Order: sequence, then C-alpha cells, then structure tokens
Amino acid sequence: MEATERSFDTNVQLMKYKVLKSVVEHFDRDEMVDIYHDAPLEIIPGPKPIARCCIYKERAIVGEQLKMAMGGEKGNANVIQVIKIACDECTVDRYHVGKACRGCLAHRCEHACPTNAISVVDGRARIDQEKCIECGRCAAACPYSAIMQYTRPCENACKIGAISMDKDNACEIDNEKCISCGACAYQCPFGAIVDRSFILDVLQLMKDSEHNQKYRVYAVVAPSISSQFTYAKIGQVVAGLKKLGFHDVVEAALGADMVAYDEAAELAEKGFLTSSCCPAFVSYIQKSFPNLVDKVSHNPSPMEAVARFIKRIDPQAKCVFIGPCTAKKMEFQKPEVVGIDLVLTFEELQALFDARKVCPEEQPDDVLDNASYYGRIFARSGGLSDAVAQALKEQGSDFDLKAVACDGIEQCKVALLKAGKGVLPENFIEGMACVGGCIGGAACISHAPKDKNEVNKYGREAKEKTISDAISVTRI
Repeated sequence: MEATERSFDTNVQLMKYKVLKSVVEHFDRDEMVDIYHDAPLEIIPGPKPIARCCIYKERAIVGEQLKMAMGGEKGNANVIQVIKIACDECTVDRYHVGKACRGCLAHRCEHACPTNAISVVDGRARIDQEKCIECGRCAAACPYSAIMQYTRPCENACKIGAISMDKDNACEIDNEKCISCGACAYQCPFGAIVDRSFILDVLQLMKDSEHNQKYRVYAVVAPSISSQFTYAKIGQVVAGLKKLGFHDVVEAALGADMVAYDEAAELAEKGFLTSSCCPAFVSYIQKSFPNLVDKVSHNPSPMEAVARFIKRIDPQAKCVFIGPCTAKKMEFQKPEVVGIDLVLTFEELQALFDARKVCPEEQPDDVLDNASYYGRIFARSGGLSDAVAQALKEQGSDFDLKAVACDGIEQCKVALLKAGKGVLPENFIEGMACVGGCIGGAACISHAPKDKNEVNKYGREAKEKTISDAISVTRI
C-alpha cells in the first residue's frame, strides 16, 4: 500500500511526497536527465488543474518543487526556502471590513485612523489599502469587531518574526532570524515554503557504497519514530530500512542516553544550563539571546553523539539521520558537527519506501534495542528533563534539579527572557522548538495530536532499564 492510500494531513504533503517519490524512481532508472519533462506531466496529468488557474502553472510549480527535492537553491544557505511562483494566493491586505459593520454613527474606526485610510460609503466602512499602514487602530476602535486582521499562515506559524512580505507580496524569510524549525513550511496551504531535500545525496551515498562493501551506511533513527509509520511495527520499519540498503539501524535515543548522562554532570558542575538537543532551540539562543550562549550545554545533540560512537567503532562508516526535524538539515552541515553525513525526514523516508516498493508492514519484525527508556522519551516534551533527573540519580549526585520543560518556541522565549534577566526560578531549561517536542516536528508524516503515553510505551519496550546500562557499550 502506497502513501497515496495512507493518511496525510494535507494535499500539500501528498504533492511533496509525489515529487520526492518521482526523484527516487528517476534516480533508480538512471533517467534524471528526463525528470523535469516527465515528472510534471505525471504528477499533474490534467486536463483540469487541482488548485491553480491552469495546469501549466501547476506543472511549473512542480518543476520548482523538483529543484527543492534535488537540493534547492544552492546560493541560499537556509534549508527552508520559498518557491516564489507558488506564493501568490494568500490575502495581501492585512485589514478588512467584514459583514458585521453596521455603518454606525460614531465612526470610531474613521477617527482612529492616522492616515485617513477609512471612509464610510453607503453605510459601510471601507479601507483604502493604498493609504493603510496596518497599524490596527481601526480594528481596536470598532465596537462590533467588524474590522478583521488577516495574517498569512506562514507569518502566524513563525513565532520569531522571521517572515515578511517582499515587494511582490511574496513570502520572504529573514535568514538572520530563521531557526529552520519548518513550522512555516508545514502551515503554508499552497506548498510555497519547502525544506530542501538531501534525498539525492543519500541515494548516491548508498549507491557508491556498493551494497555496503566499500563502506557501511547506517541509519540513525530519531526516537520520535514511535509516533510515525503507525501502519507497521517499529521492528518492521527497521527491517524495511535494511531492505532499502542500510547496513544497520541505530537509535538516536542511544545518543540521547549519552547526552543526558553527560549533561547531568555538566549541570551539576555549572549550576545552570540550557539543553543542546534541539538544533532550532540552540539556533534561537544564538540568534536572539547571544548573552545566554555560554549557558548552552557543551554536549553534542543525540544525533551527533551516536554518530561519533558509530564512527569510533567503524571509522569508514557513513551515517544518515532520519527524523521529523528540518533543523537537523542545518545542524549536520555545521563545520563543528562531526559524525552525521546526511539527513532525511520521515516524509522523505516514506517516499523512499514507496518508490522502491518496500512495504514495512510486510517485513519480518526486526529488533531495535540500543537505548534505554529515558533515551527514547526524548521524543516528547519533558522527556529530556526526566532523563537528566534519572542521570543525576544514577550518578549519585545530590544536585537539586529544577527543570522547566519548554513546549514550543513561545515557551522557550519566556524562559530565556526570564533567564536573561536573572529571574528564572529553574536551573535547567529544556528547550523544544516544536509543540509537543520532536513528535510534533514539521517533517512528521502526520501532525495529528500525539499521545505522549505512546512514546512512554515505546520507551518501556527498551531492554536496558537504566541510562548507565544503555551507554555501557559506548564507554568501551
């Protein structure tokens, strides 16, 4: 059963999946030279358009999506990029007069406007958009709440103010502010904001390994995998990954165990710390709270920690991280990050499964037992704090942990503001940019509400009962 028959949240995701799947199929057939001609016709067969003015524009947009699926705009360092031709359907004007307007005698809206942009015509208020400066005073003054503010979905999704409109009224991302969390990409109703893919690089990496004879390619899977691929067991997904050509599958949760143990010791030594696991959260601190950079844990993220371990025991290994996070695509490219060679998302993995006709639910149940319960619960908000508390206990530390688990970037902002002013009562900030934690990542297959108990259930399946047990293999 292909993903077209599975449950995607939106048709935007489905379109993205079709593009990614086409890239894999063309690569496997060694027909990449034909992809720009063939794929748009296959994906948009016509004769009627799906959502745009005509099929020709839709095919042109598919062409731009293909570029993103094959690496994106090379001159743009950000992995979150805008397809300008697709960004033309949102409401441009921010303030509108609705049907609730009664054409009242007071005309408070008219008197409140500093630029004379409002007039009353035929008993209804009207806004001259050429004069409107979008100050919002009219909306605040209206006793009927008849003047409504429209904000683009991408702007609403971005909680750090990195999105604005350019001179052509298309979305523009300020890379100096953007933390690559991907919230805007998921919320864009027209697929105009996309995370660039490294799936071609992964395909080439696996091909060049000559079936893992030249070097071994490892899949490092995020613990949030427990909330994905719900049509199959975790062990079947592991077997599916191996059938795709990965030599072995290792849990990033093992790296989470390593990080929790070392982060606990660092916290006890320093007295105050912010976590280093979420790359979007770390980027947010670096860009918006530079005075707190020295408070960020010096430990690597779980992704990097486990990749370092793999390469210590297999120096020629290549490691591909697979998870729900678009910010990981920025993290692995940083010069100081070593170990991870490439990053795929769960969305991209689904396309890879289906393009190669690998059905995880039809595979034998394999084993994934690298990590402890505490490493696996990193996938949900609060899991990291629980793991640090456990690590302190196992280390015999008497440090009084007072953790604040920030569920989403808005909560992170509040905690960081307090920390910057020295009024935060807690001594450890667990920062997760996505609401819910990694199980709410922008590149999840489904964004339906996730039950944290499912993550805990997955954690309890771990054979190791303590963090020390799990990381003992890495201390050799």
